[in-house]
Amino acid sequence: MAGTRKRFAQVGIGGRSRMYTNALIDRYVERAELVAFCDVNHKRMDLRNREIAEKHAAVPTYSADDFDRMVAETRPDAVVVTSKDVTHSDFVCRAMELGCDVITEKPMTTDEERCRRILETKARTGRDLRVTFNYRYSPPRSQVKEILADDAVGEIRSVDFAWMLDTRHGADYFRRWHRNRANSGSLLVHKATHHFDLVNWWLDDVPESVFAFGSRVYYRPETAVALGLEDRTERCLECPAAERCPFRLDLRANAGMKAMYLDCEDVDGYFRDRCVFSDRIDIWDTMSLTVRYRRGALMSYMLHAYSPYEGYRIAFNGARGRLEHACCENSYISGDGSVPGELRPGNVSITLIPAFSSPEEIEVRTGAGGHGGGDSLLLADIFAPDEAGPDPLGRRAGAHDGAYSILVGIAAYHSIDRGEPVRIADLLGDAPIS
Repeated sequence: MAGTRKRFAQVGIGGRSRMYTNALIDRYVERAELVAFCDVNHKRMDLRNREIAEKHAAVPTYSADDFDRMVAETRPDAVVVTSKDVTHSDFVCRAMELGCDVITEKPMTTDEERCRRILETKARTGRDLRVTFNYRYSPPRSQVKEILADDAVGEIRSVDFAWMLDTRHGADYFRRWHRNRANSGSLLVHKATHHFDLVNWWLDDVPESVFAFGSRVYYRPETAVALGLEDRTERCLECPAAERCPFRLDLRANAGMKAMYLDCEDVDGYFRDRCVFSDRIDIWDTMSLTVRYRRGALMSYMLHAYSPYEGYRIAFNGARGRLEHACCENSYISGDGSVPGELRPGNVSITLIPAFSSPEEIEVRTGAGGHGGGDSLLLADIFAPDEAGPDPLGRRAGAHDGAYSILVGIAAYHSIDRGEPVRIADLLGDAPIS
């Protein structure tokens, strides 16, 4: 059995990586072999080896600069990319050039140039690229896909979509490297790639043009002053206003976060607890856009990051009626040990409203675990596709899906910068996409 296992290396050993590491050393250990870690921080890789010690022998560790040597020495069949967003394209492209398939976390990358490079490299090398959109696998989101595919509302003419990040999870993006657009592409790319992918998939259509507005109205110095936090500093760790600040993050209070971040920061200088009201932030906390799809549907989308609750509401308006879907998720801070994107029981709904008829509440299929029950199903589909079975809903996402999800966000931030609509075809250029 061991000789037939597929070999995997993992690059980027931060908070998002643990789900894949644990799957490789536990549930799928008979099918998959973890052969290496690669990261900019050697302490974090050593920590991960200690964490898996009860179930798996330590794997070799390589610095990010030694990526080529890692591939040559450990001979992975595939590379799992869970590094900082802006670095995805470097590792994705180099892995494919070195003969490896790739599984990458969302977003696929952060700007159009890097997107084109990935598409061109995939076409040139012929390697396989999977983008891990776990929300597609969540039972209620799959159920929405089925209802729309059954033509319950007819041809969809418009979509109303609002996603709320709360003052726990939403605020956390303004502490981390995500707070700078050069790293993350802003929340329009890093976070909203999930949302745009869901709509692209639900509609089975391609976005064509985007017009957007964005502002930072909450996570800014003026809010700190209004809260009486004039004496704040750039980090929570030694901030004199910490005891008075509702946004304080104490890395010393959580053993996991202390080990992963505080105890490792001397290696790479990454501070996990920066002030959410810093004047060094350059992403928006309030974003609104309109998207036109190829078949004519229009989407109105709103994302804001300072809501009192975490969740979303979406409605599809068609020639034969309307489908409404709403969801609340449990909030979390990345790396604090909470289950990310877990559904709140009783707070998920799907309502079908046929034209000239009464609303019908549909019994919702819910799922347990991360991202509304999607994580476990996604992992099965990646590491044991024969066990996962057929894919009638087309949940397996590749470079095409990864590209169109981020290109909506990339077009949106260019639209905000320019004050005009942006055509996605202009961002793609001659890059091969099918």
